[in-house]
Amino acid sequence: MRSINPDNQSERDNYKLLTGGIIPRPIAFVTTESESGVLNAAPFSYFNIVSADPPLISVSVQRKAGEQKDTARNAVFKGEFVVHIVDESNVDKVNMTSASLPADESEVDLAGLTPVKSDVISVPGLEESRFRMECVLEQHIPLGGQDGVPSTDLLIGRIVRFHIAESIYEKGRIDPEGLGAVSRLAGSYYAKLGEMFSLERPK
Repeated sequence: MRSINPDNQSERDNYKLLTGGIIPRPIAFVTTESESGVLNAAPFSYFNIVSADPPLISVSVQRKAGEQKDTARNAVFKGEFVVHIVDESNVDKVNMTSASLPADESEVDLAGLTPVKSDVISVPGLEESRFRMECVLEQHIPLGGQDGVPSTDLLIGRIVRFHIAESIYEKGRIDPEGLGAVSRLAGSYYAKLGEMFSLERPK
C-alpha cells in the first residue's frame, strides 16, 4: 500500500483523498436564518450522528479563507437550524443551492423550495424533504487552520423535533427504500442506496 503523510501535501490533495476514500457520505441539507431574516440553505457531506441520548448530530462547515460561511454564522447567531436528509426527489434542487450567493439572497428562493414552519424553533424547514430535524445548537467548535485562524466550524445540534413523511414511517422505524436517500462521493458524483444486505452481530 502507498503511505502518504498529510503534512507533506496540500489541503486540496488531502481533500481529494478524504472525499474519495470516505464514501458514501450522508448529506445534511441545512436551513438557517440570518440576522436580517434571510432563509439560507446549503448542503454539507461532513455530517453524521453523534449521540442518541440526547439525539445529537454533527455538521462540519468548512470556511473560505478563514471566513465563516453563512450556515455557520447564522447557526451560531440564532442558536438553531434545521437538517434535512437529501433524497432522490430533491437532490437536483439541493444541488442548485450550492451556488455562491451573497448573504442577503436566499438559496431557497433560487431553487424554488417551499419553506414550512417549524414546531419548536424559529428557523423554517423545507416541505420537499421526507425527513428533517429541528435542532438547537448544542456546541460550536472552531477547528483546524493556520496561525490561529480556524478553517472549520463544527456544529453540534441537539434534535428537538423529528419530522418524517407518513409514507416512510412504520412502528418507530424509517423505510430506507422509501426515504431514497442519496449520498456524496468525490467530485460531482452521488450515489443511491443500492443493494442492501444483513449481517447479524456476534453475541
